[in-house]
Amino acid sequence: MTAEISLREIGADEFGRVWPFFREVIARGDTYSYPPDLGFEQAQAMWTAPPARCFVAEADGEVLGAYRLAPNQIGLGDHVANGSYMVSSAVRGRGIGSLLCEHSLDEARRAGFAAMQFNFVVSTNTGAVKLWQRHGFQIVGTLPKAFRHAQLGPVDAYVMFRQL
Repeated sequence: MTAEISLREIGADEFGRVWPFFREVIARGDTYSYPPDLGFEQAQAMWTAPPARCFVAEADGEVLGAYRLAPNQIGLGDHVANGSYMVSSAVRGRGIGSLLCEHSLDEARRAGFAAMQFNFVVSTNTGAVKLWQRHGFQIVGTLPKAFRHAQLGPVDAYVMFRQL
């Protein structure tokens, strides 16, 4: 990538810029437990309606990836953040996921979160598992055969966690 990448928060009105690769990612059925036919409005609400916040990485006016940051739980668990990340297939392998993760950790700290937890990392998504581990996350639990992978059938999912 030669263009400078910027990261910024977006509102529901801009989620349509995320939707093309969001839809592509969930349609594959290999990394997210969202229904492959999840509709735009439901995805938009999940990623942009408070308390969720949505951030994008963009270059030359093109959205390359996005993440969702929200409390992992309500009430007495709301000091732990949760993050979800998606990168356009056109730019995978170029460090966008790592950039999104670093930014989300900074934003989570600024928002006052004490830790971050990923509730459902598909074990066969080895690139993501390694990426999260490089950013300080540890696998703290394994959910046996909890994900119905579109090609592989039931596979494990991990709970990953790190302090901020």
